[in-house]
Amino acid sequence: MDDGETPLMMPSLALHRLPTLADDGHAVAAIPNPIAHHPLYHPSPSFFIFPTDVVLRDILLDASSAAAQRRQVAAYHRAGPRRKVAFDPARVRAAIVTCGGLCPGMNTVVCELVVVPLEPATVHHWHKAGGTVLGTSRGGFDLARIVDAIERHGFNQVYAVAVTGIPKTVDNDVGIIDRSFGFHIAVEAAQQAIAAAHVEAESAVNGVGLVKLMGRSAGHIALHATLSSRDVDCCLIPEEGFYLRGGGGLFEFLYQRLKKNGHAVVVVAEGAGQGFIPRTAGAGADESGNPAFLDVGAWLKAELKAWWEEEHAGENFTVKYIDPTYMIRAVPANAGDNLYCTLLAHSAIHGVMAGYTGFVSGPINGNYAYIPMAEVAEAKNPVDTKDHKWAWVGFITNQPDFIIC
Repeated sequence: MDDGETPLMMPSLALHRLPTLADDGHAVAAIPNPIAHHPLYHPSPSFFIFPTDVVLRDILLDASSAAAQRRQVAAYHRAGPRRKVAFDPARVRAAIVTCGGLCPGMNTVVCELVVVPLEPATVHHWHKAGGTVLGTSRGGFDLARIVDAIERHGFNQVYAVAVTGIPKTVDNDVGIIDRSFGFHIAVEAAQQAIAAAHVEAESAVNGVGLVKLMGRSAGHIALHATLSSRDVDCCLIPEEGFYLRGGGGLFEFLYQRLKKNGHAVVVVAEGAGQGFIPRTAGAGADESGNPAFLDVGAWLKAELKAWWEEEHAGENFTVKYIDPTYMIRAVPANAGDNLYCTLLAHSAIHGVMAGYTGFVSGPINGNYAYIPMAEVAEAKNPVDTKDHKWAWVGFITNQPDFIIC
């Protein structure tokens, strides 16, 4: 160390242990991984993952601070093939379930998980189709019946393609991991809706194109779609409050934008503004027991038209509302998400074969890891409105903060 150089303080690691089959009293075998003797592939010594290999959750810190030495950095077991496995592949009977709404990439995950009884030739083209070949639904969760069915059919492995297990949510609101599959294709598909709204708005006198995108508790799709499009005049997300009427409000901002450009495009995440919308007696919860989200797009369109009639009666005005939700979530995965889903599925298989249970596979800082399911269930991933990305939205749209002074 040179004279005058600040000494670096290294934090300690806190390994987040995974539950294993042995924890429940099962006798766990230690069988040589059959990949080591594959007739077509001969793995190098570095191919297999050691039990001591970990992935760090945080890779950025101030190493010059004395607090860094006292800090513990979360570490997770690295995903990948082990030299020893807990299951004899010939005796594995696996169940695969897809849960919740559709998401681009679900069939890719299923295709990669399948070994038996479905044959690879059967699933060969599944990854090119949208939706899920297994079918899916919301609600109806009955733990006792599910466990009875697993036992009745003799399944000894279960792969859940859901928010947990293999992380599926286009909203990208799962915490800890870098992203959930389907998110990038959702942002890509949203561009068509925004482009259509822009054309509609430009083609009318005082035209407003209004696009509602997915994002119940997190506005990542709306944010990234806005940054990617560059045609958006205002982006509304659940994490950032706004108000409609009065000086500095949304409607006054849109009126000024219409006076300047003759048109405007608004992107709103489905979870934004829910506190403003009057709730009816039937709007309690959805089939999964989650709070039912009201249609912020239809409400915003009605409120904007009513305000215009009050404040600018006689002036031409048009609102074109586009809701591409089902179009976006049903499209096939693109090349990036296909590759991502392949790696997720392979990581999940290796983790289960190693004897781990109750985990989620996913990338952390670009490296695939196994995260305890209970930890993922508690973690959230909202848009950080203090982050640079939200600031970039403001630079592109020139929208105000909509804060009542």
